[in-house]
Order: sequence, then C-alpha cells, then structure tokens
Amino acid sequence: MLTKQRIRSKILLRLKAQKEEEREQKSYIIKKKLFGKGVFQKAKVVMFYIALAGEVDTEEMIKEAQKSGKIVCVPTCNKNRNQMSPCVLDEHAKLKKGPYGVCEPVRRKPLRFKDLELVIVPGVAFDKKGRRLGRGKGCYDYFLRRLPEDTPTLGLAFDFQILPYIPTTLHDVSVNKVIFA
Repeated sequence: MLTKQRIRSKILLRLKAQKEEEREQKSYIIKKKLFGKGVFQKAKVVMFYIALAGEVDTEEMIKEAQKSGKIVCVPTCNKNRNQMSPCVLDEHAKLKKGPYGVCEPVRRKPLRFKDLELVIVPGVAFDKKGRRLGRGKGCYDYFLRRLPEDTPTLGLAFDFQILPYIPTTLHDVSVNKVIFA
C-alpha cells in the first residue's frame, strides 16, 4: 500500500504534467456538476478555495457564484498555528499571496464558521468515501473539524486524483462528497 507521501508526490507530478487545456475543460465540467447540485443552489454563503497551479480551477466558479448573488468567501491562513479562517471575497478584492503561496484577500472580512452553508475543499487526492489527502500541513483538517457538523463539504478533483483508498489517521477529516471529471 502506498504511503501518504508517495501518493502525494505521484499525484502532484500528474497535476503538474496535465496540459492547461485539459485542466480548463475538466474544471468547466466540474463547475457544471457543482452548479447543478441542490446543495450548491440552496447555499447563500459558499466557501471556495483559490486554486494553486494545476488544481481544479475555481476562478470562474467564484465569479459566477458572485454574479448569482452568493456571498463567496475563501480561506485566509495564520501561519503561526496553521489555522484558516473564512473571509468574504468581494468581487473586486485585491489579493496577495498568503503564508503558503495561496492567494487571499488583502482586506480581511472574517465570517463565522456557523455562517458557511457550503465549503468547497481542495485536495491532492480523494477516494469515493470522501477521504482526502491534502498537502500535508493539516490546515484543512483543522478547519473542517471546527465547522458545524451539518455544514456540507464538497471536494473538487480531476479523475486521476480519485483513488480506491486513501490512508487516514485520526486527525484526517473527510468531505461529504467529491465532484470530479
């Protein structure tokens, strides 16, 4: 069985190797699937992630969600404690690179965890049971553990990021469902 580290390095290589055109096409299909989900349509406050190079692109999803009147927030990170907080992302917000190279709003408008109606989660790999493998810092696991239990969580992934099984520890937090293409 592959270790988390081996899985992580193999999938990160695949993400880097994927052609940009393929990434855009699959991201578009994933966006269509996401926007068709009742849980997404009902949610007024949605937390997205701002994609790193190679990940499922969320830029168009964010723009379209904002246009449709949803309040969109993204994680901001406190490097000292590997903690993330949801912050509102206004339509014309200025972004800066956060502690781990992920873009986040310059002006932080924090939101309470209980106000989130849907959380969209990135991952290096997932399995069909929703177990996820992140980048190894534990930021999302800690964040997801602090959400109210009834807050729906959806992972976004490309088909090659879906594995038969993801090894987990007690600290790992699964998502409710994974959307992939």
